[in-house]
Amino acid sequence: MDLPKLAIAALGGTVSMQARHAGEGVIPTVSGEALLASIPELTTLAQVTVETLGMLPSASLDFEFLLRVLSWAKFQVEHGAGGIVVIQGTDTLEEAAVFFDYLWPHDIPLILTGAMRSAAQPGADGPANLLDACRVALAESSRQRGVQVVMNGQIHQACSVRKVDSLALQAFSSPIVGPAGLLLENHVRYLHPPRPRTVLPWPQQTTQKVAMLETSLSADTLLLENVLTLGYDGLVIGGFGAGHVSQSWATVIEHLCESIPVIIATRTGSGSTALASYGFSGGEMDLIRKGAWMAGFLCPRKARILLWLLLGCQRLDELARYLGSGIDPQH
Repeated sequence: MDLPKLAIAALGGTVSMQARHAGEGVIPTVSGEALLASIPELTTLAQVTVETLGMLPSASLDFEFLLRVLSWAKFQVEHGAGGIVVIQGTDTLEEAAVFFDYLWPHDIPLILTGAMRSAAQPGADGPANLLDACRVALAESSRQRGVQVVMNGQIHQACSVRKVDSLALQAFSSPIVGPAGLLLENHVRYLHPPRPRTVLPWPQQTTQKVAMLETSLSADTLLLENVLTLGYDGLVIGGFGAGHVSQSWATVIEHLCESIPVIIATRTGSGSTALASYGFSGGEMDLIRKGAWMAGFLCPRKARILLWLLLGCQRLDELARYLGSGIDPQH
């Protein structure tokens, strides 16, 4: 029986990092091909193609690079790949996942994974995460689920996954909804059926700029007042609680909303913004009246990616659809 085709892209990140000299910090040095050699079992599961597309810490990835990775992934599908795996650093894993998910048009699974321990550390989790990600990418039950993140034996939807710990192995979680599935005895087990997806077209422009600011106690408005002057085309604010700002911020936001889209998310790390609970100046009802959008369950970082993409493909009129009240922002 012919084995299915699986394509793997390595972008860098902790999973690829080692120290060149004792006492130095780890840096990306291990190629995707070398990572693949550490898990020979994978060759019994699929015909594997692996390419090292970058050797970058994930903090240095950008939207232009991710679009090139996505083009590579689409090319692999067009040439028969039945599953795609992307290995990258975990610092921006949740953001890259949702970026891909908004643009991934195929039923074929696209799976992201990484590692919390470097390749040189005892108990490095990279090989196990990569093997798990490949199993998920090859599973028939993973089709029509868009882009997912596989870490530490769990499968997370791109729209809900967040990095919730800086160094722990169990660094990834999906607040409120929990994981979409699990790896149990090397088998993929989903907890819910796939949902219908809405995919955005490829962005027609990539020069748009979207700022992101976070509220804090007694914060001044200097940065906020200069958003337009600095040439930003949109703004996302990580607001207090259920999507609130100070009275002074609310005044500036009203002015900004006359020129650019402004989205208010919650900085709390879990939960949704409100719509009709708080009526004070700077509360969500006041901000909505002033022209701002509430992000719902979408965190500030993912709201910024959504706004950047909508501006880039000239679909800003669909913003309300993507900022619906459901936990999954695509519904």
